Amino acid sequence: MEIQSSKGFRLIEKWLSKKGLSAFPFQEETWAKILNGYSGLVNAPTGCGKTFSVFLGALIQFINEHPNELHKKNNGLQLLWITPLRALAKDLGRAMEAVLSETGIEWGVGIRNGDTSAEERKQQKKQVPEVLIITPESLHLLLAQKNYSETFKSLRIIAADEWHELLGSKRGVQVELAISRILGCRKKSENQKLLQIWGISATIGNLKQAKEVLLRPLHILSERPLATIVTAQIAKKINIQSLIPEEIETYPWAGHLGLKMINDVIDVIMKSKTTLLFINTRGMSERWYHALVEHCPELAGLIALHHGSIEPEIRNWVEENLHTGKLKVVVCTSSLDLGVDFRPVETVIQVGSPKGVARFLQRAGRSGHSPGETSKIYFVPTHSLELAEAAALKEANELKIIESKEPRINCYDVLLQYLTTLAVSDGFDANEIFDEIKCTNCYSEISREEFDQCLVFLTSGGPSLTEYEDFRKAEIIDGKFKITNRKIAMRHRMHIGTIVSEPMMKVKFIGGGYIGVIEEYFISRLNAGDSFTLAGHNLEFVMIKDMTALVRKSKSKKSIVPSWLGGRMPLSADLGHLLRKKISESQKGNPDNQEELNVLNPLFQLQSFLSHIPAENELLIEQIETDDGFHLFVFPFEGRLVHEALAALVAFRLSQIIPITFSFAMNDYGFELLSDQPIPLDDGNAYTVFSPKNLLQDIQHSMKSAEMARRKFRDIAVIGGLIFQGYPGEHKKARHLQSSAGLLFNVFAEYDPENLLLRQAYREVMEQQMEEARLRDLMNRIQKSKIIITFPQKLTPFSFPIKVDSMRENLTSEKLEDRVRKMQLELR
Repeated sequence: MEIQSSKGFRLIEKWLSKKGLSAFPFQEETWAKILNGYSGLVNAPTGCGKTFSVFLGALIQFINEHPNELHKKNNGLQLLWITPLRALAKDLGRAMEAVLSETGIEWGVGIRNGDTSAEERKQQKKQVPEVLIITPESLHLLLAQKNYSETFKSLRIIAADEWHELLGSKRGVQVELAISRILGCRKKSENQKLLQIWGISATIGNLKQAKEVLLRPLHILSERPLATIVTAQIAKKINIQSLIPEEIETYPWAGHLGLKMINDVIDVIMKSKTTLLFINTRGMSERWYHALVEHCPELAGLIALHHGSIEPEIRNWVEENLHTGKLKVVVCTSSLDLGVDFRPVETVIQVGSPKGVARFLQRAGRSGHSPGETSKIYFVPTHSLELAEAAALKEANELKIIESKEPRINCYDVLLQYLTTLAVSDGFDANEIFDEIKCTNCYSEISREEFDQCLVFLTSGGPSLTEYEDFRKAEIIDGKFKITNRKIAMRHRMHIGTIVSEPMMKVKFIGGGYIGVIEEYFISRLNAGDSFTLAGHNLEFVMIKDMTALVRKSKSKKSIVPSWLGGRMPLSADLGHLLRKKISESQKGNPDNQEELNVLNPLFQLQSFLSHIPAENELLIEQIETDDGFHLFVFPFEGRLVHEALAALVAFRLSQIIPITFSFAMNDYGFELLSDQPIPLDDGNAYTVFSPKNLLQDIQHSMKSAEMARRKFRDIAVIGGLIFQGYPGEHKKARHLQSSAGLLFNVFAEYDPENLLLRQAYREVMEQQMEEARLRDLMNRIQKSKIIITFPQKLTPFSFPIKVDSMRENLTSEKLEDRVRKMQLELR
């Protein structure tokens, strides 16, 4: 179809013209593809109108097909918009409603997520809006309703927003399954109009694969669906600047430097209209918020804090005031990484390593959030060696290097939850659903035997749980698997989802008023009278009542900063590769335009004098003897998860040479093995110790893989519905959940060793916690590299931060700082 001649295009063009705007070529291309029956993926920089490329395309399509019914209401669901974040939904809804109001098209826009009231959900069921903005979890809740297929009868387009964020997660698998079911329902209906699927994505390394994963279910309806990728040819300029500390420590250590640069950070904030200050962890965001208020009192009333543990009402208030430009600075975590459009934001500051290129560029794109504007981001190192990462990030931006997101395969726990969802609604035909899920990327390789095991699990709990009534959920009625027990159905609907967090506890003022939530394990360590920080408040813990932590305001000068479990992300493979390259380049004289490497010169000179600086094709190993014992430091620059697995593997292999025990420490740059006897590693056996031969077998001997799988199994058991987390406000304690999961794990291990969920737990440990594929790549790289073993007389700039990390567990932050200062003086 020739788009320019269509009534829909002319109407939208006229609306844009009135606003002094015109469509980008990539938007017009997307509209044309939609009108010609294509599905696809739109790829464009942040702030360049990706949303409108699909939303306005859906409107143009509707106008063309209903030229005389533009003012007609109640047209049925036309556009299903899947979004990963609740915060995005509100912003999207507001933008869409503005377009509809100004063009006079009588479409309703509804939002469906965990914050949607029961009354609103009831209204949506009675009269489905034309646009429904929904999270993956709420979409599966729709599939758990009776007669859900009626909702999707009129549907024309499914849009998966921020698809790059969903891909590679179990939430992405939920989207794959939901799309397969909607298409399956469509297949059975006659005279249905074409259903199209469109993804909206930022740039990732495997964009083509991202498209194929999203569109694969279309094969349910057609052997050769029309599919495309529309890429915006818009160069988004990103200005990256590093804040350089006054003094470069030649013996750096993690975490302390950022706050020492607070005056430099305040200077940047005061020169900008609005700034987002990104911190990697919630605990550190609390510290930065308090430090900024303390050092710059004039920010009072103009500064806010935003992270996932703050009460939704407070987060909404922060987002509203960011929109209107009333806030000068917001200290935030990944909670503001994605698509919420804050046009007043002029500057972004990243404190500490972002651990990945994609995350850094995504955050940079929060500023200059309009076409043609330059995004501006400042990098604040938390220790001096991180400046080398800043240089690596600059190069990644110049070379357009960005990480891939690997899709998930055979997530049996999500499949089991999905089958339960279908069983509590209208029931399902096993053959039909098997054919549908085989058309998804996640389950394309699933065998009928594995699928049947899931069905057995659903009806009886499998061979080892048959005697327990709670696991006999579904029965076959008229050829369909159905759950008729209302209690089981209600429990299931309450816990649909794949995000399994540590049990959280609400925090409330004793006089009333919620502040946020905090992990149960943290609260359990507090005594009455202890002070801690949350949502920017200094709070005194009073007591726990009705699963709520009651607090009052505290005047204490000292307070505990909560640490959330799982707060440390590993360095990505791409950033690790560029970091090795930059460190190697530091030896080639004064690099052009590399301010960061130049200022690190004193550190590199000392490292070179005491030991060695590895080239890209070298692995550096340092053997150092101190009063603590014999240290082996290894520097692969591959991220802490790979280093943890490699440290255990090397320790195991060395213990096969002579009986020897070690303690471990690691960071993103390397790892340490410490022993009380000389370590038997030398030029003669180094390549054997780092060989990929017998890798899996040796890993399982070296790491507590069964214990790690046991921990991983807890999440899988919760998602798969084997463990009930409790009713709202009555969540089971973490140790109770773990003991329930541990019991099931033991039963399966002993009586059902081929259990699908058990196998999945071991696989996820290997793939995610040990990053087995990346570890194997590293060991193959080492075999082709030159191994350099040095014997420094004292700790080096590279080994010092790992040594400091090994002391963190046993010292308070104040004592650690004193100890580090003393060590630095001794090393001079």
